[in-house]
Amino acid sequence: MADEQDRTPNNPEVVVRRLVKETGITEEQARELIFFLGLHWASLLREAKNLAAKR
Repeated sequence: MADEQDRTPNNPEVVVRRLVKETGITEEQARELIFFLGLHWASLLREAKNLAAKR
């Protein structure tokens, strides 16, 4: 079973804050990723890390 840390909350605002904290992207970028990818944490984290690396 996945650890608590690996599970994505159902609240998009919680996911936005977590993405910003863990990757350094902006809140706007996090919201856009959620809009396009939904709340699938692995995909969000992958894309957020890619965005952060381009800075």
